[in-house]
Amino acid sequence: MISLLVAQGKSGAAAGSPLSGLFLSEKIKDPAMHAEMLVLQFSREVVDQPIIYRLVKDFGLEFNLLRAAINPRQEGLIVMELRGHPKDFRRGLKYLRDSGVKVKRVAGEVRRNEDRCYQCGTCTAVCPTGALYLERPSMAVAFEAAKCSACELCCPVCPARAMEVRLNRSAV
Repeated sequence: MISLLVAQGKSGAAAGSPLSGLFLSEKIKDPAMHAEMLVLQFSREVVDQPIIYRLVKDFGLEFNLLRAAINPRQEGLIVMELRGHPKDFRRGLKYLRDSGVKVKRVAGEVRRNEDRCYQCGTCTAVCPTGALYLERPSMAVAFEAAKCSACELCCPVCPARAMEVRLNRSAV
């Protein structure tokens, strides 16, 4: 298994941040751009194909890669922010689906139920954005909702089920 976590990129994240992401373009704040957080699941049939490269090359899209786990000849999972002009964005999503990639839009908000959380820290190991982290020296689990990409990776690993997803009705 190849696990990819991208460090310092052009996103302006702090140096040394383990999951700061990578933007492939300087046009990050263009108001004409459309952006969405996506979870992409690649089957074994397409995992070895240059699909993300094609999104950039053929559709002019930019991406902020938050987490990727690729298993050659098995399957892959990528959590990313994808952005581009709306028409190109729609064409890129169609290309992904036509290529056999399962695309899940992140249309929720993750919150921590403080009454349920017993501070085990399991969620901090899977959080791709650093929204969940251990405060030092107390080792308390902290959650910064503003950093959360709502990828929901923390939800199934939480033994106390303290991480809850609330549907963002405006995104649906």
